[in-house]
Amino acid sequence: MDQKEIAGLVTVIIVLVLVTIIITLFTVFVRRKNKLLEEQERTKKAFEKELSETQIEIREETLRNISWELHDNIGQLMTLAKIQAQMAKNNPENLDEVTDTIGKGITELRTLSKLINPEALKSLNLIEALNLEIERFNRLEFIKSTFVVTGNQYDIENKKGVIIFRILQEFFSNTIKHSKASNLNVHVEYKKDRLEISAKDDGVGFSSDADFSGIGMKNMKNRAKVIGADLNITSEKDEGTALKLTYEYEPNVI
Repeated sequence: MDQKEIAGLVTVIIVLVLVTIIITLFTVFVRRKNKLLEEQERTKKAFEKELSETQIEIREETLRNISWELHDNIGQLMTLAKIQAQMAKNNPENLDEVTDTIGKGITELRTLSKLINPEALKSLNLIEALNLEIERFNRLEFIKSTFVVTGNQYDIENKKGVIIFRILQEFFSNTIKHSKASNLNVHVEYKKDRLEISAKDDGVGFSSDADFSGIGMKNMKNRAKVIGADLNITSEKDEGTALKLTYEYEPNVI
């Protein structure tokens, strides 16, 4: 075999090796691409499922809130107005009290109408929804609450805002039902590349790790994971419970 034949054979071998390498790399690329697409699809489905469940839970919580307000707040105001009206028959100067009580009842009904109307709820952004919750706590004297927003507000994707709101709503619910707290402080801070939310109560707290494994706590952590947020909940016996949520995003200034 002369040098030309050897050179030709080597060339063929090199070409075959290169073709094999290219085919192998292409196959690996296609497999990884398909795997990535499958993971993205699973993530999308998980997000949509979580969003759907979250929206249902928010509606259920809203209906419970409406029921409580109708019974405990507006019902009492109307009962008081009726008593005042009966007393005003003999004391007309007390009619101003009746008017004032009825006015409060109308204000409460207008506030409730925002919660009853699903379209109004959809149009609320995260800050507006949180503000409604805090106002309700103070109005019904469930707990003394403060709500502070700092930084330049950014528009967060509505679907992710819904999940963030539900995480906080669940924390608020646990505070009111179980913590025996007198105060709840909520701070939302908009930073350049992330949103930081902190909430703290001064309730009985808890020290057992087992208390972090409840269904509510798991739901909060799972939801944070779904939107790529970092959620940290800390508590100490008789020192209250604190939540810290950090969500990084590409902002659009409102």
